[in-house]
Amino acid sequence: MMELTPQQVSTRLADAQIIDVREAEELVDGMIPGARHIPLGLIPDSHAALESTRPVILVCRSGRRSAAAADHLAEAGFDAHTMTGGMLEWAAVGLPMVLPQLP
Repeated sequence: MMELTPQQVSTRLADAQIIDVREAEELVDGMIPGARHIPLGLIPDSHAALESTRPVILVCRSGRRSAAAADHLAEAGFDAHTMTGGMLEWAAVGLPMVLPQLP
C-alpha cells in the first residue's frame, strides 16, 4: 500500500478508482469528484464491485479508516492506496469537492 497526498490523488482522478469509505452522514461535508461511496464495513464484500486492473485509492475523513481499507484490498490483490490526511487535508488545500447525490 502506498500513501498518496491529496495533490497526488487529484492528478489520478482519471486513471484510479476513488473510494470514499466514510459513513453516509459524513458525506455532507463533500466528496472528491467522481468518487464512489463504499462504507468501510462493506469493503470486504465489495471486491466484485471494483475493477481489479485499475488502482484503488481509498479516502476517509482523516486517513486512518482508509489505510485499513487499503491494507485489506492490497491483501486481496488490488493495487490499493490511501490518501494521507483524508478529506480534512483535501479541503484544507482547496481541492474541489462535490456534494453526494441523494438516492
